[in-house]
Amino acid sequence: IETTRISTIKRNPHEELNNKNTKKKLFVAFAIAYNQNKQLIGADGLLPYRCGGAGVHPLCPLVLDWTDMDANLDVIALLGMALSGFVLLTGMANMVIMATLWVLYHSLVNLPDLSAGWESQLLETGFLAIFLCPVLSLSQMPRRCPPSLICMWTFRWLIVRIMLGAGLIKIRGDKCWRDLTCMDFHYETQPVPNPMSYYLHRTPWWFHRFETLANHCIELIVPFFTFMGRRMCMVNGVLQILFQVVLIISGNLSFLNWLTIVPSLACFDDASLAFLFGSRAKKTVLEIQEEAATGRTLQPSKGMLIRRVVNVSLGILIGFLSVPVVTNLLSSRQVMNTSFDPLRIVNTYGAFGSITKERTEVIIQGTLASDPKDPGAVWEEYQFLCKPGDIYRRPCVISPYHYRLDWLMWFAAFQTYEQNEWVIHIAGRLLSNDSTVLSLMDHNPFQGRATPRWVRGEHYIYRFSRPGSSSAAQGKWWLRKRIGPYFPPVDLEGLRGYFQSRDWPILTSPSTGAKCPVLKTALLMLLLLKHV
Repeated sequence: IETTRISTIKRNPHEELNNKNTKKKLFVAFAIAYNQNKQLIGADGLLPYRCGGAGVHPLCPLVLDWTDMDANLDVIALLGMALSGFVLLTGMANMVIMATLWVLYHSLVNLPDLSAGWESQLLETGFLAIFLCPVLSLSQMPRRCPPSLICMWTFRWLIVRIMLGAGLIKIRGDKCWRDLTCMDFHYETQPVPNPMSYYLHRTPWWFHRFETLANHCIELIVPFFTFMGRRMCMVNGVLQILFQVVLIISGNLSFLNWLTIVPSLACFDDASLAFLFGSRAKKTVLEIQEEAATGRTLQPSKGMLIRRVVNVSLGILIGFLSVPVVTNLLSSRQVMNTSFDPLRIVNTYGAFGSITKERTEVIIQGTLASDPKDPGAVWEEYQFLCKPGDIYRRPCVISPYHYRLDWLMWFAAFQTYEQNEWVIHIAGRLLSNDSTVLSLMDHNPFQGRATPRWVRGEHYIYRFSRPGSSSAAQGKWWLRKRIGPYFPPVDLEGLRGYFQSRDWPILTSPSTGAKCPVLKTALLMLLLLKHV
């Protein structure tokens, strides 16, 4: 009887599931900001950000530009972690908490050097999640404030736009998506491969063709199931979630795929999700149904009526802001990961419109030799936390976390150091044995020794070794071939003028024996494993 009665709820998806999943992603996002932002955009960071600079967002002077940038970055990230952690642990949220989290994260991501496509997606998801919650109540199942059907459709509209945007940018982009060969390269050339990428790259050619065709089907056809009734809508939800799980298994794409699961949950209703909730939640649902059946429901209060007006207004707002987004989707000049409104409420999405056919990496090396041109000079390599470097190091598993600098280095490898001056900033910091930059490294070859006299960047092509080959038997995950220099050898004295002209922190003479603080990262990952 109870199962039958619960199944009558077909248009009221459970808000707790969406809220908890949104908060997981927000918690990870704020943790990333806390652990990395100071090193990247702080006062002494690689990309020092100033609210008076170009590309400034109005929220920057409001939230960040009080007194000390580093302290403000920490306070915002810690407050965001505390609020999202509270929702994670208790399952309770209201509009005040959600709106606060949205404003806090907005202030952190409106920075031109760090913003990525998933930032806008998290902001849009977080904005919609505000309207899933009661205004002030922290009840896990507020009787006076059920989730609005309008709000749930905004989530469904979000997953439709995400998938169509991703599918259309592929079809209109790289030729390999049309001839079904893109997956021949994707696993090897994606930003941060994981161990499964190594094996998937070597699957048969026909499997790669199947993968590409399935990708087109899920991104271009399945989203329309959303509008074909309850059952087809749930089929869309199942397929989208399975698709994201496959992407999570096959690579390290930050929290992007985890985040995309959130709007997919809106394709289900309480009847289909009832197995996820305990007896207490089911009992409360039954009580609400009994009250509705016997006419004992509470009469709409003034607050409830206002809430209905807010929900209708939300639908109108999303519809209005969707006009340029839909126009962009239909355009042959489609752009991805773009916002047409300053608050990023409704955005365009897309990923991998073009696929690189070979992987290139920038390898930073240092030497103690006094003459960098000496053939006998020994150049030793720095290792980043996750990106490929040491050919014997197994690819990492880090999702939903990510290292921003590793991603920036992936993009830098496509261009020159003149287009990425911050790479020279890294070199200067390494020459001065700067602990800020070393905290973003996995291995400092000069730890406990004299600091290098010279630092250079070398450009390599990287390829996966073949499983079962002699290279693999030697423990090599990667094979590499030198292309040439990425940037020439530089020394501390020669970079002082370069740094001064760019208003970067003045280089100081190094102190020997500085250590790379990896403990902080280890502790943070333990914390993430507890909550994700």
